[in-house]
Amino acid sequence: MRAVAFTAFGAAPEVTELPVPEPAPGEVLVQVRASSVNGFDLGVLGGFLKGVYEYEFPVVIGKDFAGVVAAVGEGVNEMAVGDEVFGVVMRPTLGQGGFAEYVAVPQGYGIARLPDGLDHARAGVLGLAGTAALNALDAVAPEAGESVLISGATGGVGALAIQLAASRGATVIATARPGAETEFVTGLGAAHAVDHADLAAGVRAVAPGGVHAALHLAGDGAAVADLLADGGRFASTVHFTPENAGERGLKATTVMADPNPATLALLAAEVVQGRLRVPVARVYPLEEARRAIADFTGGTLGKLAVSI
Repeated sequence: MRAVAFTAFGAAPEVTELPVPEPAPGEVLVQVRASSVNGFDLGVLGGFLKGVYEYEFPVVIGKDFAGVVAAVGEGVNEMAVGDEVFGVVMRPTLGQGGFAEYVAVPQGYGIARLPDGLDHARAGVLGLAGTAALNALDAVAPEAGESVLISGATGGVGALAIQLAASRGATVIATARPGAETEFVTGLGAAHAVDHADLAAGVRAVAPGGVHAALHLAGDGAAVADLLADGGRFASTVHFTPENAGERGLKATTVMADPNPATLALLAAEVVQGRLRVPVARVYPLEEARRAIADFTGGTLGKLAVSI
């Protein structure tokens, strides 16, 4: 099968031929149709997850997947050959990934059936970003009328978080440069766009007493936390915790995305019902995966998809 893999720490990912994996007991083999680039992939490529995961070279990158069940392992009773599925590759080691024609994944975690009305292209970018956005928002639990600052709003997680927060009636303040970025975030439901270059002034102009909640998806975590009102809620997907959280009465949470089947099914239903738009900025063929990764590092408006 074709796959995008790297063979050693420091090596560049390349399109290569690898054997089709065999599904182990409790696993399903998915013929992948779509995936996407995530920040996790940069961590894998950079070797930053050494000591956290075992690297089984050659390592195929890609956390997201959408496709069709091609085979099932022993004991699989929740999925069948021909099922349309999507999700997040949740294996105990780094080796198999979504940037491949096939991937074997557990049947009970990180996977859900694809509902009618959700195509592979959008499903292939939804799993990890959507789960992170929903988990982060649930951590700060905004109520209708409360203000939520989203730092890193133009990326894949941020674009979905804006919509999820706005749907709960929150007043969303999103980081975005003037121009295309501002149009992007306001088009998704942000009430205000504030430039990263002068974050404090921009936020204080619309929330003089500080915001009720903040999602730290990118940027300076301390600067974001400083804009919370005392007693506010803070959630970070990049594992930042404000040093003065205790003395200010902040509820601070570090978020690790939990793509359980129920969460994935909820996200898919929101898309199908038209309540959640999946902004795909560009689709790359598998052969251009390296370019997709390079473009991702430069910043995106929404998600970058990879078609297999």
